[in-house]
Amino acid sequence: MGGTKIIAFIAATLALAGCSGSQAGGTLRVGSKNFTEQVVLGEIVAQHLEHRLHQKVDRKLNLGGTLLAHQALLAGEIDLYPEYTGTALVAVLKEPIQTDPAAVLGLVRSEYASRFHVAWLDSLGINNGFAMVVRGDNKYLKTLTDTTQDARPWVLGVGYEFEQRVDGLKALQKTYSLRPTQIKTMDLGLLYQALEGGQVNMIAANATDGLLSKLNVKVLEDDKHAFPPYELCIAAREARMSTVPGLRAALAELSGKFNDRKMQELNYQVDGRHRPVAEVAAEFLQSTEGLK
Repeated sequence: MGGTKIIAFIAATLALAGCSGSQAGGTLRVGSKNFTEQVVLGEIVAQHLEHRLHQKVDRKLNLGGTLLAHQALLAGEIDLYPEYTGTALVAVLKEPIQTDPAAVLGLVRSEYASRFHVAWLDSLGINNGFAMVVRGDNKYLKTLTDTTQDARPWVLGVGYEFEQRVDGLKALQKTYSLRPTQIKTMDLGLLYQALEGGQVNMIAANATDGLLSKLNVKVLEDDKHAFPPYELCIAAREARMSTVPGLRAALAELSGKFNDRKMQELNYQVDGRHRPVAEVAAEFLQSTEGLK
């Protein structure tokens, strides 16, 4: 083998070794989608892992929507991120809507393991489903069925994903006979402002929105179960779970440490009080039993 070939061979060998080392160890990368709840949870996960594993964690938060975050995970650009069971079921796996939370998690866990080599940990304790919200002065409206018996012209405010996804607007219209006279698509951050200002009289929000506990609004019961459960779990690459000592145990500590009300408050601290995400995350970890 000539000198040039030997150098090339050594360089290739070192490159392969570097790639192998990156897979087996290296800096953990925590991702999130591009809205407040995801960024807050991503930061909480990152800080918790730094505390438990005593190593720096890279943050790749605010990546984008569901499919962008999913592709980043499969490509190894991130090692883990928070995801919702209903979203995984319908938007990623393209499975029919189911309403039993345990069955949905079981199916998602099994399919992600076999198709993607991705592990799903137990639920964090949050079920952040779509929430159809009206102003609080609608005293006689309690369920989505009630809206179909109301003769008023419904002007519906929705986010971009809700309008496109089969478990969003399509599921609502399939299950209920509600046919809005107008649908206004907007950024999620503008929905409550549009409802308060009268530009719309119903919005497709989320169950853990911070403003739900602060404004005079009400969530209508999905009495015919149009939407699947959206339990929030951590999805992580199996390769990293098996090669990073203590990673699985550290992530498991977060399961069950949240609830919808607590997530509403965390979201409000960022959106409503404009506090730094890192500060809100650190405060949560310090105040939660078993995570200090």
